[in-house]
Amino acid sequence: MTATPTIAVTHLGCEKNRVDTEHMLGLLVQAGYGVDANEELADYVIVNTCSFIESAREESVRTLVELAEAKKKVVITGCLAQHFRDELLEEIPEAVALVGTGDYHKIVEVIQRAEAGERVKEVSLEPTYIADETVPRYRTTSEGTAYLRVAEGCNYRCAFCIIPHLRGDQRSRPIESIVAEAHQLAAEGVKELVLISQITTNYGTDLYGKPQLAELLRALGEVDIPWVRMHYAYPTGLTPEVIQTMREVPNVLPYLDLPLQHSHPEVLRAMNRPWQGQVNDNIINRIKAALPEAVLRTTFIVGFPGETEAHFEHLMQFVQRHEFDHVGVFTFSAEEGTPAATLPHQLPQAVMDQRREQVMLAQQAISLRRNQAQVGQVMEVLMEQIQPTTGEMIGRSARFAPDVDGVVYVTGQAALGQMARVHIDKADVYDLWGTIVA
Repeated sequence: MTATPTIAVTHLGCEKNRVDTEHMLGLLVQAGYGVDANEELADYVIVNTCSFIESAREESVRTLVELAEAKKKVVITGCLAQHFRDELLEEIPEAVALVGTGDYHKIVEVIQRAEAGERVKEVSLEPTYIADETVPRYRTTSEGTAYLRVAEGCNYRCAFCIIPHLRGDQRSRPIESIVAEAHQLAAEGVKELVLISQITTNYGTDLYGKPQLAELLRALGEVDIPWVRMHYAYPTGLTPEVIQTMREVPNVLPYLDLPLQHSHPEVLRAMNRPWQGQVNDNIINRIKAALPEAVLRTTFIVGFPGETEAHFEHLMQFVQRHEFDHVGVFTFSAEEGTPAATLPHQLPQAVMDQRREQVMLAQQAISLRRNQAQVGQVMEVLMEQIQPTTGEMIGRSARFAPDVDGVVYVTGQAALGQMARVHIDKADVYDLWGTIVA
């Protein structure tokens, strides 16, 4: 009998991709495959790729080429496989299989077919699959945190975005399925659930005929997990009912990640987000009034085709007026296959870079003030790692989401994966420092 091959998995891209990776790992382990973090020792390397913007594609391709040069049997999964399903096997002869974003649940069968000598292409033209709580999952995050996918795909057609092409239309999981998985994660000791989808405020529209985010949050209020954090809340979906639920359900954090993209109505119209241009100021003021303790994160795109100095100045004033806690800024990336790629008045990269720098500098002063306001407070911090050289502990407060916001450097000892009370002693633009309170 031949030995079962060992498999390493390399994960690139967003947290939605990470959940796919975790399900593939769970399925492979369940099927008896040895899963190894060390690519050098593995027979197969699965690369779960990202194809969202050009820089992400370049990283994915670089990884694939390096593995091909090392004579590895490469299995390409994820968004790049979906995006370039007709070219990749030709361009990377070392690739033994190609698996689309709606096909990761077939990974065991794909490896079996590759083992039998077949060159496998398993890419559904229209991704429709979404894993539920019955699909095995091997978590790759720190022990206290788990991503919980509530929906996949997107029904919006923003001019700059390729995601609907890569991940299909929105498909939500039933509330019962999400809550069942949340209970499983609670039993594993998870202290923080991060709810993810493309547009979490639209959760349930496809299943129930209208958004059901408030109902979902109330149901998750019954789960024994102290922090439930929501990512990608489109401002238009933050109805009074959702805001009321956030106020009333104790474990739902008042943390909102609002992917605004811009402030000027003309730019938003060009982005095919005209509905948002009417509501920015209004809705943010309403959120702040209803949830005064809310932590607000957002992302902007600078240099969208046709963005004038006046449009950019509007954005700068918007950033200074609303004083977000956390801001991410991207320069526009012309994605082939999106309407924005062929728009006139494309801006030079140097102008885009300069505008990004200006927004980031303006935001740094705001973030510093926001962080300094935490000094002297005692807060719950979820402990995530120990720095091996210094013995210092690193965790996050409820104000910081994993991977995108800052961290809290902690003096003193506490159990990893658990909450500890920490007195905040100092702050900089991104991070906090504190001491464990006995």
